[in-house]
Amino acid sequence: MPPHSLTLVIPCYNEERTLKACVERCLELQHHGITLELLIVDDCSTDGSRAIAQQLVAQHQEVRLLTHEHNRGKGAALRTGCANATGDFVGIQDADAEYQPLDYLTLLQPLLLDKADVVYGSRYLKQETRRVLYFWHTWMNRALTFASNMFTNLDISDMETCYKLFRRDVIQKISGLLKEDRFGFEPEVTALVAQGRYRVYECAIHYEPRTYEEGKKIGWKDGLRALYCILHYGAPKAPVPMQVLLYLFIGTFCALVNMLAFAVLLSSFSLIVATVTAFVLAAACNYLLCLAILFRHKARWTAVGEVLSYLLTLSIMGSFDYVMTYGLIALGVGPVCSKAVAAVVGFAGNFLFRKYLVF
Repeated sequence: MPPHSLTLVIPCYNEERTLKACVERCLELQHHGITLELLIVDDCSTDGSRAIAQQLVAQHQEVRLLTHEHNRGKGAALRTGCANATGDFVGIQDADAEYQPLDYLTLLQPLLLDKADVVYGSRYLKQETRRVLYFWHTWMNRALTFASNMFTNLDISDMETCYKLFRRDVIQKISGLLKEDRFGFEPEVTALVAQGRYRVYECAIHYEPRTYEEGKKIGWKDGLRALYCILHYGAPKAPVPMQVLLYLFIGTFCALVNMLAFAVLLSSFSLIVATVTAFVLAAACNYLLCLAILFRHKARWTAVGEVLSYLLTLSIMGSFDYVMTYGLIALGVGPVCSKAVAAVVGFAGNFLFRKYLVF
C-alpha cells in the first residue's frame, strides 16, 4: 500500500444489522484521499454477519475477511486484525453505528505531522451535541479511565474509547504482548502504550451510543475485568507513588492477617508460638500479594533464591525495627512515638528492598 494508507480493523460478532452500513461509512474515507484497507474479523458470529462480510468482500476490493472458528472475544479479534494489517496506520472500528469513521481524518493529523505514535479518539472532549443515555455506563468509563491514568501516568480523558489509532509498527509490536481476549484489551493496550513511552495525542470524536436493546454488549462484569486489568498490567511499572500506595494496602492487609492469626492461635498455643506463627503467615501473605499484584518475576532469581532474599530482607528490617525502636527510647523518645518512627522507616525500607532486591 502507498504511504499514508489506513487499515481499520473491524471486530464483528453478531452485527448483521449494522455491519454493511458501518463498512459503507468507512469507505467514505477514500473520498478524502485516504488509501483504505478494511479488515473484518468475524468472531464466529451465529447470525448472518459472516455472509454479509463475504458479500462486502466480493463488492469492494478494499475489504478483507478474517475469521475465528470459535468465539474468542473482541480483544482476540483485534489481535488477529492488527497482525494482518498492511496500512501505515492501524485504527479500530466497531461494527456498529456508534462512531463516525470520518473522525479518523482528524485522528490522522498528529501522526501525519509526526507528533504522535498513538492517537485516542475521546468521547468526552468537547463536541457539539451528544445522545444522552446511561449515567452509570459513563460513570464507569470515567472511573476506569481515572484508575488507568494513576497507573500509567497518562492524562487520557477516555481510555475505554473504541477509536485508537496507531502507527503500524507500534501496534504490531504491542499486539505480540497482548493477552486479553475480551474488553480487557482497552486497559491492557493503554498500559503497554504507556510502558513503551510512545507519544500519545487525543482528539474529540462524535459518538452516538446505542442501547442494550440495539445490540450493546459490554456490561458490569467487563468493568470489573477492566479494573483487574488496570491493576494486573499497570502495577508492576506504575509510578513509584502509586506502587507505594499499593504496598501500603498490601502491608495493611497483612498486618490484619497477623493480628487475626495471633488472636486465634493465642487461645490454643503459647505466646511465643502464636507470635511467630502469626508473623510467618503475614510474611507469606505479603510475599504472595507482592508477587501477584505489585511486582513480577524478572528472571533474576531462582524460586529458592527469591525466597531466601525475601527472608534476608525480613531479617534485616526486623533487626532494624528492634534497634531503632529501643535506640530512640534510650534517647528519651516515648515508646509509642519510637515505634511509630521505626514503623514508617521500616515501611520505606521494606518497599525498597522488595522493589530493587527481592523482585
